[in-house]
Amino acid sequence: MTAASVVVHPEGSAVRIVMGGEIDLENALEVEEQLTAAITNETSGVTLDLADLAYLDSAGLRVLFALGARLEVLQIEMTVLAPPGSLTRRVLQLSGFEGVAALDG
Repeated sequence: MTAASVVVHPEGSAVRIVMGGEIDLENALEVEEQLTAAITNETSGVTLDLADLAYLDSAGLRVLFALGARLEVLQIEMTVLAPPGSLTRRVLQLSGFEGVAALDG
């Protein structure tokens, strides 16, 4: 079984979500549920920190795209932290995720 961690840090009306481990088909639904629970209609902004994410497959990408779509509907700004040169950043760039949210380092 693959392991993913989703740690939520409230920062006033915003939230910082630190994701680590691996997000794949085996745990994508659980990760998506945790992300959904972390963001309410009162949330003003989301920082998604992917620095500790070691692996992200297509199921994990779907989770991130779904999060981006949800935040767009709620009009909540999202910042994504993915270190330059990391595999996670490369996957996000190749998938077109930068059309959903800008990638910061």
